[in-house]
Amino acid sequence: MNRILITGGTVFVSRRAAEYFIDNGYEVYVLNRNTRPQIPGARLIEADRHNLKDCLKGLRFDAVADVTAYDAEDVNDLLDALDTFGKYILISSSAVYPETGEQPFRENTPTGPNSIWGKYGTNKIAAEKALTDRVPDAYILRPPYLYGAGNNVYREAFVFDCAAADRPFYLPGDGNMKLQFSHVYDLCRLMRTVIETSPAEHIINTGDTEPVSIREWVTECYACLGKTPVFVHVNDGREQRQYFPFYNYEYRLDVSIQNALCPASVLPEEGLNECLRWYRDHEAEVRKKPLIGYIDSELKR
Repeated sequence: MNRILITGGTVFVSRRAAEYFIDNGYEVYVLNRNTRPQIPGARLIEADRHNLKDCLKGLRFDAVADVTAYDAEDVNDLLDALDTFGKYILISSSAVYPETGEQPFRENTPTGPNSIWGKYGTNKIAAEKALTDRVPDAYILRPPYLYGAGNNVYREAFVFDCAAADRPFYLPGDGNMKLQFSHVYDLCRLMRTVIETSPAEHIINTGDTEPVSIREWVTECYACLGKTPVFVHVNDGREQRQYFPFYNYEYRLDVSIQNALCPASVLPEEGLNECLRWYRDHEAEVRKKPLIGYIDSELKR
């Protein structure tokens, strides 16, 4: 039985990863502060990753899935505390690519500051460097927007709320801006493939092969509730994050390496319907933003 350490284990990606590896026969350890409900079947290591002391000493892990590292300090503190481990997988982000780079972004595209993502992106770059400086054979996965059951970010849930209330949908511009998604289940499958096959490539973009326009994405979200959106186009140049859950930023990842190893398998319709089922039972867990309030006070005619 493979033994894996997963940082986090209680919220969205890290929780789904812990559940996935338990379901696939791994001995799963989760590292968190025990402030949220734990997953049945996971072994809890209760600690703050910045104050680990000797809590990992004497433990050997076949793999470490670092889902909650956001900067170099996060990586270094965990590495300082680890005793013996096999593969190290860092969940990074497509935010490491500068928006000025040639698209689609490939794994060998130089990383650099991105004005859209700001400090989040530069901190992820620092986390990657801290890891590869100390563990040259580590694996780095770079997903775009992640979705799936457990997503506590107010994205598809916002569209579901609009659809459930039969609201018209306020769409930025002509609605042709494209987004690329990665379902959390496919990310977990890729992590398992990396652990069990040791691919030669150590940096891997993840996600669906083709992006979708925001018009298509909203339409698919409404369809989950059996509805069709009526669009109101917003063309006055205002910041779209005030009324729409994504930045005004279109980019695309080349996911050829991922597809050769473990192609994405979850269809958008399937993934979004899963999101809706989860949201109906866990609405209170989503960090809602006042998008609807802004629409009603500033946009509604």
